[in-house]
Amino acid sequence: MKLSQELLNDLIDITSNSAIACYQYIGKNEKILADKAATDIMRDQLNKLNIKGEVVIGEGELDEAPMLYIGEKLGNGLGPEIDIAVDPVEGTNFVAKNLPGAMSVMAVSEKGNLFSAPETYMEKIATGNHVPKNTVDLDFSVEKNIVNYSLASKKKINDITVCILNRPRHQKIISELKRLNVNIKYISDGDVSAALLVSDKKYGVDIFMGTGGGPEGVIAAAALNKLNCKFQGRFLFNSDKDKARAIKMGISDLNKKYEINEIVRGESIFCATGITSGDLMNGIVKDNDKYITETIVTYDKDFLEIVKKQVTIT
Repeated sequence: MKLSQELLNDLIDITSNSAIACYQYIGKNEKILADKAATDIMRDQLNKLNIKGEVVIGEGELDEAPMLYIGEKLGNGLGPEIDIAVDPVEGTNFVAKNLPGAMSVMAVSEKGNLFSAPETYMEKIATGNHVPKNTVDLDFSVEKNIVNYSLASKKKINDITVCILNRPRHQKIISELKRLNVNIKYISDGDVSAALLVSDKKYGVDIFMGTGGGPEGVIAAAALNKLNCKFQGRFLFNSDKDKARAIKMGISDLNKKYEINEIVRGESIFCATGITSGDLMNGIVKDNDKYITETIVTYDKDFLEIVKKQVTIT
């Protein structure tokens, strides 16, 4: 079964409307209210679709409503079975503080084709489609990854740019990148959008690496897979509780390094609508009673498509 163009259009509408729901909270230091507004719209509109949907990547557990929780059933039950990954607001702090890069995100696949990731950290590395598959690897040292990328891309080491979350846990990686004289693009949040920066040379990022959220890794992989980019992820577990939860979700090898085709298989749709303007797309523009949105989409194509919508609120 092929995911339909109609479903794609519906998902673009949903992430657009979820993003618009946040508009009133931009710069108001109300990240919880912004997230709730986007979540409520996303849930309501997904439940109107002709699908049998299940959330495999969500924001919490059953007792953490109003978040879209893992295992939640969505849709009217009349259509195809699909797996759903959601992040109604990636970058809640960006919305609260009116900073660049907040977006409303969703990915879907046919049932069983999207990895169900536990709420834990994931070690990640990603590159574009212009270098061979084995150029970079989670098991390589930082230096080996940089040297391999330099050779494969025919790019000088001091011209390579690595994107990484600016966190204390990355200090060793950052120190090594500085020693190698690599350019560093720091981000404070939002590693779905950061991973997507490797998808096109125009964004100026060669490698994305570091540790971030596991669910966000799955969502990023869903987008990068359609672009023939490279992505690897390995879950990191800090407690026996985390390990037990992962085993319950079907993860038998807790140390496994996942390739992109093990995280997302078959047909998938990814779409993300900008809330505040960032590297990937513009944020919401309000014009009287109209809102103009931009949504990046990967679906049955080898490039990111930007879809503009004009929504009138009555």
